[in-house]
Amino acid sequence: SFNLMTGEWTDGLVAILVRQAVSDTSESKKWVVFDGPVDAIWIENMNTVLDDNKMLCLANGERIKLPPSMTIMFEVNDLAVASPATVSRCGMVYLEPVHLGWKPLIETWKEKFHNRFPKHAANVAKWCLSVCEAALPYIREECQEAPGIPSMDNNLVNSYLRMLTTFIGEDHGIVPV
Repeated sequence: SFNLMTGEWTDGLVAILVRQAVSDTSESKKWVVFDGPVDAIWIENMNTVLDDNKMLCLANGERIKLPPSMTIMFEVNDLAVASPATVSRCGMVYLEPVHLGWKPLIETWKEKFHNRFPKHAANVAKWCLSVCEAALPYIREECQEAPGIPSMDNNLVNSYLRMLTTFIGEDHGIVPV
């Protein structure tokens, strides 16, 4: 942002994150990940970062060159407001929820759960699978969603796993084994 009184610029979140990553001169890989909706003006200003120059051009005229060890990634729901120029600069991985399904969510959760509860991870994951296999059809056939707010099976399973994780722990008398 620009202060009209003093004539000074204040870095925003992107500039702060990029400066921090660029200041680390080691060869270790650095990632800056943006997760959320795409703003049309903001994403267009990222074109110089996304092209081969990998240069962040700030509003104050400053340019920050990104090192080869640095990657910027956008995890977005859609690119509806992005221009063809921006889209052409991005590598895309698109996974439709219907093709991915919800079962890989349980597998990933089981791997993380195994780190804390190795003796119980396989059984709890099996129980989660059976609960979801029974609950999802019931929800779709017997329950009514809020008007205009449809849910996806992946989101329901993810929420269920988060709630389960919250209740499985030392705070609730379950000690890691």
